[in-house]
Amino acid sequence: MFDWLDREMYPFEPHFFESDAGRIHYVDEGSGPPVVMVHGTPTWSFMYRRLIKALAPSHRVIAPDHLGFGLSDKPEIGPYRPLDHAARLKQLIEALELQNISVIVHDFGGPIGLAYALDEADNVKRLVLLNTWMWSLQENKSVVWASRFFGGPAGKFLYKRLNFSPRFLMKTAFADKRKLTATIHRHYTAVFPTPASRQGPWVLARELAGASDWYDSLWQRREQIRRKPTLLLWGMKDPLIPQEGLTRWQTVFENIRTETYPDAGHFVTEEADGLAEKVSHFCHLPTQAE
Repeated sequence: MFDWLDREMYPFEPHFFESDAGRIHYVDEGSGPPVVMVHGTPTWSFMYRRLIKALAPSHRVIAPDHLGFGLSDKPEIGPYRPLDHAARLKQLIEALELQNISVIVHDFGGPIGLAYALDEADNVKRLVLLNTWMWSLQENKSVVWASRFFGGPAGKFLYKRLNFSPRFLMKTAFADKRKLTATIHRHYTAVFPTPASRQGPWVLARELAGASDWYDSLWQRREQIRRKPTLLLWGMKDPLIPQEGLTRWQTVFENIRTETYPDAGHFVTEEADGLAEKVSHFCHLPTQAE
């Protein structure tokens, strides 16, 4: 079915969760303390492949594909708002009965995954944040303009007819374009083979500004995760999330480690060397509760 999928790069057995809106694909590798990896747009669990391989020998790694992304179902009309994805993530975690989890988030995975951490703080052990946010973007005029443009008719045409997000926008967010090889790029474009399959990324483009009230509601509750041990990994040449985001995160947590990658862009898991080892080491550190 997915003849474009390189099974050496992504050798994981498929697992599926039946949500009310469609079938959710997820990776479930290894055993031990659970780690949940939450992606953004236009990515999917493929972006975490090196982290999965690094952690699976000692952890149970769960990496879902949001509805409308990756190997999950892509109904043309579906609930694709960030809070919808957050609700399904919570359902999956509860269905798998995951306890005392570490949560790794990137891009839209920030508000989606951290919504769970805020709701179920007692069940979250530690956090890893990769070029992400959890606050209203209304003050960023360029983001608001882009969200309104791409959420309109012209943007919808670009997203749905031309597969604009993975084909073009993704390239602009790489600092080193050589890291986005033809093989890697194919894994981000081929998952959206038809206009009907591209509704998920288009809705999230619209929701950059459209879900601002929800993001702000999460930000107002940030005290609930302040004491969580946190690893912040940041590509410094990210054209999508300003470096002010890095500084803002550093003010939130009492126990935070920061690693910056001067030559990496937004998709830091694809560009930064040694990142998987950093995450693996962090996930092995004891917490105060231990």
